[in-house]
Amino acid sequence: MNRKSDIEIAQAAKMRHIGEIADVAGIDEKYIEQYGNYKAKIDCALLAELAGRPDGKLVLVTAITPTPAGEGKTTTTVGLADALRKIGKKSAVALREPSLGPVFGVKGGAAGGGYAQVVPMEDINLHFTGDFHAIGAANNLLAAMLDNHIFQSNSLGVDTRRITWKRAVDMNDRQLRFITDGLGGRVNGVPREDGFDITVASEVMAVLCLSKDIDDLKSRLSRIIVAYTRDEKPITAEMLNAAGAMTALLKDALKPNLVQTLEGTPAFIHGGPFANIAHGCNSIIATKMAIKLGEYAITEAGFGADLGAEKFLDIKCRVAGLTPSATVIVATVRALKHHGGVPKAELSIENPAALEKGLPNLLQHAENVTKVFGLPAVVALNRFPTDSEAELKLVRDRCGELGVNVALSEVWDKGGDGGIELAKEVVRICEAPNRFAQSYHLDIPIEEKLDAIARKIYRADGVDLTPEAKKQCKQLTELGFDKMPVCMAKTQYSFSDNASLLGAPKDFRVTVRNLKVSAGAGFIVALTGDIMTMPGLPKVPAAEKIDVDNTGRISGLF
Repeated sequence: MNRKSDIEIAQAAKMRHIGEIADVAGIDEKYIEQYGNYKAKIDCALLAELAGRPDGKLVLVTAITPTPAGEGKTTTTVGLADALRKIGKKSAVALREPSLGPVFGVKGGAAGGGYAQVVPMEDINLHFTGDFHAIGAANNLLAAMLDNHIFQSNSLGVDTRRITWKRAVDMNDRQLRFITDGLGGRVNGVPREDGFDITVASEVMAVLCLSKDIDDLKSRLSRIIVAYTRDEKPITAEMLNAAGAMTALLKDALKPNLVQTLEGTPAFIHGGPFANIAHGCNSIIATKMAIKLGEYAITEAGFGADLGAEKFLDIKCRVAGLTPSATVIVATVRALKHHGGVPKAELSIENPAALEKGLPNLLQHAENVTKVFGLPAVVALNRFPTDSEAELKLVRDRCGELGVNVALSEVWDKGGDGGIELAKEVVRICEAPNRFAQSYHLDIPIEEKLDAIARKIYRADGVDLTPEAKKQCKQLTELGFDKMPVCMAKTQYSFSDNASLLGAPKDFRVTVRNLKVSAGAGFIVALTGDIMTMPGLPKVPAAEKIDVDNTGRISGLF
C-alpha cells in the first residue's frame, strides 16, 4: 500500500479560515492580525483580558533519547490535542516554530506527521510569519552596532579578543562557524576573528521565548552581554544603546502565531530555541494563551526528557510560574530496540531481548519525571505494524512496575481517533497528586547545580570542569550570575556527553568545557562534549528533494 507523504496529506486537507479557528479558541477578532486566510498573529494584550480566567491543565509532551528510528513527539502532541477534543475536552496546542536549518538539512519539516499535523504545513516550515527573520535581524543589528562602536572610538574599551556575540543566520552553514572579517583596509572595519550561530541558537531567540511582555523583552535585550573589556568587565547591549532598536524589530515577532491542526484544533506556534544548546521550548506568551483558552494545553519540549523536559521544568516553569499537570513520554518499540543495540535496518524484526536491553532508557526518563520532578506520567507508545504483541506487553509490564501506564498511539494513521486511549489516560493522571519540584535550588553554587543535573537526570557519577570552565565559573560568580538556572548544552543522543553511549549508561562523568552567561535570557549555558551552535548540512541535504511547480505548489517537504 502506498502511504501518502506528510505534505500530500497536508495539501489535501480542507483548512478552515483562521477567523473560525480564533472563534473556536474564544479569541475576539480585535486581537487577530491575519497573515492571509490561514495564519494570524495574536495581540499580546489578549493575556491581560484573560488574566482572571482559571488556568487549564498544562500537559508536557517529551520523549525518550532520540534515535534514527524516530519517536514522533510533535505528531503525538498534535494527535493528543485532537483526541482530547474527540472526548469532549477543549484543548489547544503550543509548539515551537521549525528552523530552516533542519528543514533543508535532515528533517525536511517539523509540523507533525500523517494525520496529526499543523497546517498550513509548507508555510509553517518555511518563512511562516517572519519571526525568525526578525530575530536574526535583531541579533545582527547588535553585532553591527558593536563593531561600529569599536571602529568609531571604542570608548567602552572593548577587548576585540573577548567578543562573545556572533552573527546569526537561519541556515545550516558550517562555512560560517569561524570567519575573519573587517578585512580590506581601515574603512572596512577592524579585522578580527568572528563567526555565525544558527538563528535558533541566538540568545535573542531565548530572550523572546522567555519574555512576558514588550517591557520585559526590552529589559532582557538590554542585559545581553556581547563582549568584555581588557579588565574583564562585561559590555552589554544597553551600553551600546541597542535595546530600543532591537525591540522595535521584534515587536511583532513577540506576538504568538495562531494556526490549526488538520482537525481544526487551535494551535499556537511561536519561537524555537534548540534543546541541546538552548532551553528548547516555545514562548511563555504562547503557552499562557493556550492555558487560558483551553481546558487542556498540550505543549512539547525538544529532544529527550533529559534535555527539553529538564529545561522546561527547571528554567521555563521557574520564569513563567508554571506547574504542569502531567507529562507524556513518547517512545516506540523500534527506537527502544535501537537503544538495545539493533541496527536501523533490522528494527522491524521481533526482538524482545534487544527491547529488554533498550528499555532502561525509557524507564530512566520515566523515573526522572515522576520521582525527580514529582509529576504524573503516561508513556505514549507510537505503534508500528511490525510491533509484536509480546514486545508491546513487555513495555507495558516494565513501565507498570514504575506505576506508569502505557497508552498505544496511532495518531499518524488515524488522527485524533488514534489517540483516544492516550487522551483518556492524560485526563485521568491530570487529577493525580502533583508534587512538582525542580531538580535543584537556585541559591546553590553553579557547580553544584551542574552536579545535581548530571547525577539526578543523567545518572552520572558527577561533573568535571576543565580549568577554563573553572575560571569562568569563578568569574560568573563574582559578577553575580551564580543564582541563575543552568542550561546544559549536551548531545541529544545520549544521557551522557558521549553520543555513542546509548540506552541508560552508567559509570561515566560529564565534562563541562565552557561556561557562559546568557544574561538576557537569564541562565548560564554549560557546554559539554562537541556541541555546535552552527550545524552543517548532511551529505545529501533534504533541500535537494524540495521543489515548487509553476502553480506555486511545493513538494519534497516531509
